[in-house]
Formats: sequence, structure tokens, C-alpha cells
Amino acid sequence: MGQGSRPDRVADLVRAELSELLARRVNDPGVGFVTLTRVQMTPDLQHARVYFTTLGDNDQRKQSRQALERATPFLRRQIGQRLTLKRTPALTFHFDESIEHQERVEQLLEELKISPGTHTGENDEEDQEHNE
Repeated sequence: MGQGSRPDRVADLVRAELSELLARRVNDPGVGFVTLTRVQMTPDLQHARVYFTTLGDNDQRKQSRQALERATPFLRRQIGQRLTLKRTPALTFHFDESIEHQERVEQLLEELKISPGTHTGENDEEDQEHNE
């Protein structure tokens, strides 16, 4: 087995458990529409960086982060009970900026696309002369 496989497997388990806990057990309305995108574990499994996205603007993002921070002690305790780890990892929540970057790249690519009706035909005569 590779050296990084255990942290990756534990990260996947932590993400799955946190997703379930947020959906079913956390009753804080500030959490709102939070989606956990990924979890990064340190090699010693002591810290878990949990990346999330949420619908809404910066205020909604801030409220969601505050709600997640309020729920962190409960979430950590539940992770400790549900997973058989020597030590329960410390959880820190971070907004996942990669989704916004991806959307921006897609938007730019759409703007760069040339639609079929935009060809002006100015060079058609010159092209025909060169081909003859």
C-alpha cells in the first residue's frame, strides 16, 4: 500500500460521516445549503481540513462558516464515536475557492467560443484567390 493511502481513506470516511451528520443531526439553520467538497488529512491523521461550498453570497458563506465552527465540537465528538481512530482529528472548515475558479474558467471559455453566425466573410474572396 502507498504511504498516502490511509490518510486518503480516512479523509473519505470523515467526509462521508460529516455529510451525514450535517444533513441529519445538526439543527443549526446557519448551516443552510452546505456541501462538503473534500477533506484533507495530515499524514499523522491529527488534523482534517474540511472544504465546503454553499449557495449564496459572501454573507451566506460567512454565516455558514460560523455555523460550522459552532458545530465543530459536536461534529468532532461524533467522528470520534463513529470512526475507530486512535485520536480524533481536529476539524477546521475552509471555503472551497476551487469551485468559483472553475466557474470563472468555464465562463471565460464560453466567451471565447465563436458562434457559427459570427463569421464575417471578409476574407472569403482572398481565400479563393489564394486557392486558385
